[in-house]
Amino acid sequence: MQKVRISAVKYSNTYPLIYGLLESGENLNAAIEIDHPADCARKILSNEADIGLIPVATIHSSPSLNIVSDYCIGTNGPVRTVLLLSNSPLYEVRTIYLDYRSKTSVALTKVLAARFWKCNCKWADTYPGFDFKNIADDEALVLIGDQCYEMENDFNYRTDLAVEWNKFTAYPFVFAAWVSNKDPGDLFISRFNKALAHGVNNIDRVVDYYSGTGSMPADVLKDYLNNNIDYYLDDKKKMAMNMFFSYLEDL
Repeated sequence: MQKVRISAVKYSNTYPLIYGLLESGENLNAAIEIDHPADCARKILSNEADIGLIPVATIHSSPSLNIVSDYCIGTNGPVRTVLLLSNSPLYEVRTIYLDYRSKTSVALTKVLAARFWKCNCKWADTYPGFDFKNIADDEALVLIGDQCYEMENDFNYRTDLAVEWNKFTAYPFVFAAWVSNKDPGDLFISRFNKALAHGVNNIDRVVDYYSGTGSMPADVLKDYLNNNIDYYLDDKKKMAMNMFFSYLEDL
């Protein structure tokens, strides 16, 4: 039987999911590849992978993709690793630099700017090698991932975008979900969900397994995985995704 090709992202927030896939003991008959978010999306859309952990903005723009798991990368409060950083308060910001690595965070920023902050900022792109630290006083930066932990203290103002979304909508936020471009079958999906649950339900083991491999010390990583990320794709998160999609239609 041909192996199911799984593409996943290796950020700190995905550690429990990857750990579950690798260490659960479930017979998935799968080939697991670790990719950048854009590559996950590209592989799914080009049929180079069968299941991928895909940013929700890509899911919105690709209606042929089906969400296939009970698990996601979401949050019910502060997410800590999706930030708007600046040296001036938001009302003084004139230009916002957008992290090239995250289509979803960029879209979320634009929704909040138009609907909640009511700011008319200019948008500027970043790129590999961009100097994220040296921006002007009337500029801000959307930053994602472990770099937020490394750089948050270099700026005077730190705005958590998940908190802003919650203030605006009273809903949680979903950043990425597992999708497929085909039907993997009920048996595989059942085993897949059990494998993911194994990681989500064993955070201490996950922290021990990945300790020292990223920028977060073990105690910070444990707190982050337990208190900032919520992995269950429940009904309220599904409603939040649909709400976000409706706002994207207006952008």
